[in-house]
Amino acid sequence: MRVAVGGDHRGYMVRARLLELVKRLGHEVVDVGTQTSEPVDYPDIALRMARKVVDGEVDRGILVCGTGLGMCIAANKVHGIRAAPCHDDLTAQMSRSHNDANVLCLSADMLGERVVDQMVKIWLNTPFEGGRHARRVAKITALERQAEQAAGSGQ
Repeated sequence: MRVAVGGDHRGYMVRARLLELVKRLGHEVVDVGTQTSEPVDYPDIALRMARKVVDGEVDRGILVCGTGLGMCIAANKVHGIRAAPCHDDLTAQMSRSHNDANVLCLSADMLGERVVDQMVKIWLNTPFEGGRHARRVAKITALERQAEQAAGSGQ
């Protein structure tokens, strides 16, 4: 699987560690930055990574910022992204199995190294269950289309 990993200045160190973890787990990694601990705007990183996911350049993405929330909000503005801010093993697993999340958003400030590593392993290894969950994900996709159509018509 091809996995994009990105973080802002607060997620810089976690991002660097995750690049190695994802490689060790046998996946191809695409680094979307940032490359330094100098302040950057997290929406720029989130958009760069989200475009890679929706364009099919990568299968999934992982984003890290201080809380994981800013990255999640920004990534979810891109049609086709289902970003989930996860904080434990269960949310990581459920975001994949029930919601088919294609982006995992993590907090650099509130999660320990072992917790993050375990969540990433679970998230990368959990398949989407489909079934009734596929129907629900399809409804989310339909909502995205409706919002785009309403925006295009000036409503």
